[in-house]
Amino acid sequence: METQGKPDQDWKADRYAQHAHFVPTLGAPVLELLNPRAGERILDLGCGDGVLTEKIAAAGASVVGVDAAADMIAAAVKRGLNARVMEGGKLTFSAEFDAVFSNAALHWMKHDRDAVIAGVYRALKPAGRFVAEMGGHGCVAAITVAMIAVLERHGIKDGAATIPWYFPTVDDYRGRLERAGFTVDYIELIPRPTPLPTNMAGWIELFAQPFLNRLPADQRPGAVDEVVEMLRPVLCDEQGRWTGDYIRLRFAARRQ
Repeated sequence: METQGKPDQDWKADRYAQHAHFVPTLGAPVLELLNPRAGERILDLGCGDGVLTEKIAAAGASVVGVDAAADMIAAAVKRGLNARVMEGGKLTFSAEFDAVFSNAALHWMKHDRDAVIAGVYRALKPAGRFVAEMGGHGCVAAITVAMIAVLERHGIKDGAATIPWYFPTVDDYRGRLERAGFTVDYIELIPRPTPLPTNMAGWIELFAQPFLNRLPADQRPGAVDEVVEMLRPVLCDEQGRWTGDYIRLRFAARRQ
């Protein structure tokens, strides 16, 4: 039996801070690549709760944060940031930013991938830069395969169609950027095994909600347990510490 339920992520700032505080912490290298400067106007696309937005502002830049999740934006506003609810594929800005920054958000914009890039291009001033990091090809592959396998055990044969993420190759994303008019200065896939701050069950319940939503509510806890046990031999060490099999795509591009 299949119950579709709510297909989207339900982002809550408190749960994100508990299970995923590593995301902004590990965003330091892409923040360095951005190299924000005093007086610049910068858009943080997919700003979440504003942890990195705050760091950009601390460099003296004027920052606007946007995110599709209202609860995350509320948390960013509590930090005193200029943040608003807006979908990445529906950016309304025109030639007003010196740079657009994004960390760990673009891979969630699976169905709007080209609209997102086009919107970023429009938002930038001439010669403005687009600096970002997202999940890259092969990211959380073991977790994804385990989720699909457990859905199949529960009678759902098209589990692959539920994958909520877009993890591109270098060639794929470079091509999309260039077709939109960008010059790509740097782009790289970076393997980054990531220790999880809580455990695999917490990660699944936060990041893999679209998979779980394919099941009736009473089957979801058991399905999480099945995925955890399937992954234990490859992603959990002898001390019980879990690691996510992350691969990142990091890039810097310029509007022509």
